[in-house]
Amino acid sequence: MCGIIAYTGRRQCKDLLYQGLRKLEYRGYDSAGLAVLADGRIEVVRAVGNLDSLEKELAGNGCTGASIGLGHTRWATHGRPSTKNAHPHLDCTGKISIVLNGIIENYQELRDQLASEGHKFASETDAEVVSHLVEKHYDDDLVDAVRRSIDVISGHFAFCVIHGDHPELIVGARKECPLLIGVGEGENFIASAIPAFLSETRDVMVIEDGEMVVVTPESIKIIDLDLQPVEREVTRVSWNAEAAEKGGFETFMRKEIFEQPDALADTMAGRLPESGGIVLEELAIPNEELAQIDKVYIVACGTSYHAGLVGRYVLENWSRVAVELDVASEFRYRDPVLSPTTLVVGISQSGETADTLAAMRQARSQGAKVIAITNIMGSQATRDADGILYTRAGLEIGVAATKTHVAQIAAIQLLALYLAQIKKTLGSEELEAIIAELKTIPDLMREYLKNESATHEIAKRYYQQPFFLYLGRGVGLPVCLEGALKLKEISYIPTEAYAAGEMKHGPIALLDKGSPVVVVATDGHVYDKVVSNIEEVRARDASVIAVATEGNERINSLSEDVMYIPETSEMLSPLLSVVPLQLLAYHIAQLKGCNVDQPRNLAKTVTVE
Repeated sequence: MCGIIAYTGRRQCKDLLYQGLRKLEYRGYDSAGLAVLADGRIEVVRAVGNLDSLEKELAGNGCTGASIGLGHTRWATHGRPSTKNAHPHLDCTGKISIVLNGIIENYQELRDQLASEGHKFASETDAEVVSHLVEKHYDDDLVDAVRRSIDVISGHFAFCVIHGDHPELIVGARKECPLLIGVGEGENFIASAIPAFLSETRDVMVIEDGEMVVVTPESIKIIDLDLQPVEREVTRVSWNAEAAEKGGFETFMRKEIFEQPDALADTMAGRLPESGGIVLEELAIPNEELAQIDKVYIVACGTSYHAGLVGRYVLENWSRVAVELDVASEFRYRDPVLSPTTLVVGISQSGETADTLAAMRQARSQGAKVIAITNIMGSQATRDADGILYTRAGLEIGVAATKTHVAQIAAIQLLALYLAQIKKTLGSEELEAIIAELKTIPDLMREYLKNESATHEIAKRYYQQPFFLYLGRGVGLPVCLEGALKLKEISYIPTEAYAAGEMKHGPIALLDKGSPVVVVATDGHVYDKVVSNIEEVRARDASVIAVATEGNERINSLSEDVMYIPETSEMLSPLLSVVPLQLLAYHIAQLKGCNVDQPRNLAKTVTVE
């Protein structure tokens, strides 16, 4: 999730671009750069790290006189954070520069083809392919060159291009990644998000999927991929700066809940090639060693622990390998039995969680292979592991994890499928069927989020209750644990979560007439057992709030309220079933007047024991 800002106008653009990047830094801070065009020559300045690093580079570099340029702040996906991998990228001639947000899924195929034609690449990134494609197709018409380049690209992306022979022109394109136009007088902007240009103009035009935009200081033309013009109205934005950074959402947490489909798509991108199978290049552990793995330990804390619990189910089910799950703070004080055929998976959103890092180091010291699942490139976890599996959720500002959690689940599902592929514990047809279904989940989630208002109505009925009980079985258990954690984190309501079969061993004593009991009752091999637990709850006059699969009408007669999710297979269901519980917690906390983005006593990253 990178940030793009582009400007063409009458003013010197260096400071405008840099200040725009400051407003987009939440979209990535591995590296950043500017490309400005003056007198037919493109000058590029790039730096590794956050924008303070770029500011220092710019202080020693004029970049003056230019009134057209591009800016980019990077969240690395292909290629480690480095100066050569930072955007903007150039073509072989140095006359074309691009900035890109997204992932080019077929970049390796395109790169190999372009290299065979004589193109020289300067980075490890997928994005640089676009600059060379535009160069290849350019014949004095930059718009047509961009269109022809898009024709051969697979993936989801937004990018902007400038050319030394077109001193006022910016061409942009969008497929599934955000891109907007800031409309000025004698100047115009293109950016990933409104905050990048909000201090300069409040007039906005939206670029839709499958569209291109051709911008000069005096004109804006939106066209489709057949080069036909598209009419689009200008919208006046009334947000303040803080609201703009939230993308129009009332809180960062809500914004991040709605970013989950993109977080999932980005985490899967490039790892599920069209040719079939799973590709996990970052693991860096030879397949022959992974094939010998006979036991997996998962170590994590908090929300990451709940993602790890989903991992236990899918690893055992798909990879047929024994799995133990430990709270990282407990693992490090045990004396676990580890060997070179043991794989330890440490899950940490930040890659800096102290207990998880200590557990990973302990495992490595005892000869086990260690994989880190983390959202942050260059974090300590990446340095303490033999292999890495990055989630690509983008920066998460809300303290209560949402999009990073579903990205972690997706990552460990990919790991389980990868091991199954290596160990041949799934037949090729079954493996490809799971992969095909996994690819549909982001779109299913997008559709669900369009119709989430029913959750708000349920929250209105229960937000004044003093206690909630959450129940689940199978892969529903980690979902109910995570749902309960979200509720207690942001609403401060005492909440218990249990395996449903354990209810009669104590927790049932907590129930009274009207007590809200949230039950994850999605379709699966334990569904009938969950129904039996619901009956036990109803016998105590408690109120059941069920998370169920669309099409299950029976659950209506067993529950006071139902939150339906799209139908999917059992092992993939946690990606969807956790979303209504996030929203339920969110709406309850909002109704109680709590600060959902900054819950009391909590920090985003726990770097101490």
